[in-house]
Amino acid sequence: MPNVTLVASVLGTPDPRGLARFYQRLLGWPLRDDTDQWATLRPADGSTGLSFQLERDHVPPVWPPEPGTQQMQQHLDLLVDDLDAACALAEEAGAQQIGGHEDDEEFVRVLRDPAGHPFCLFVRR
Repeated sequence: MPNVTLVASVLGTPDPRGLARFYQRLLGWPLRDDTDQWATLRPADGSTGLSFQLERDHVPPVWPPEPGTQQMQQHLDLLVDDLDAACALAEEAGAQQIGGHEDDEEFVRVLRDPAGHPFCLFVRR
């Protein structure tokens, strides 16, 4: 069996540089590639990162999903140690809170990044 390594998840956006800077501020990861077409963030340890690809006709997904609308293909789950502080940082950087929930194991807040991709910030109980 071949060795396969996930290097990055890629998010489409009309502004790769802008979205990379949003997630750079949220995650604190260094910016590696930075062009009008493509930007990449990679943690200092070289593990799996995030990339941002130019999609001029990007249509943000609708969340929660509604029949006949653009559906979410993936989302990011980001574990934090302080949910209120992380939400405040994300909103200050350009995110919009659009929902949330809690269960026996975690508190979750759902936000939309500046390109409209939903993502979750969560803290374990």
